[in-house]
Amino acid sequence: MNDNTALDLTMTALAHPVRRGILQRVMRKESRVTDLAAPFDISLNAVSKHIRVLERAQLVRRRRVWREHLVSYNPRPLDDAAAWIDRTRAFWDSRLDVLESLLKADADRPSATRLPKRPAKRPSRRPATRPPTHGDAR
Repeated sequence: MNDNTALDLTMTALAHPVRRGILQRVMRKESRVTDLAAPFDISLNAVSKHIRVLERAQLVRRRRVWREHLVSYNPRPLDDAAAWIDRTRAFWDSRLDVLESLLKADADRPSATRLPKRPAKRPSRRPATRPPTHGDAR
């Protein structure tokens, strides 16, 4: 699985409040599926489907002990997502810092040497044309 696919799966898994709630509980301790389902007003089958989404993103692992399904937390996908967010934030922070310094430098210039402002766009004066219909003979 490539990095973008893994990140997409992680973000998709985190997008639903039930999955975030399940993940928060599993982060504290390994839990049975039935225990994870208890605080939610949804069926056990629905909780199991949410867990499958978390499994697909590799945020949790499920193992069977006799008839019980135990779910545990895997921190790696969240660490990878946090690293991506940090890199993206650093990129945009540096770009915005450069923009801020350029704007300050422009504001400090005398008005005669200041960069000209772009004129506002005027609406088009061309008449609106209607698309031809099947009955038009042109």
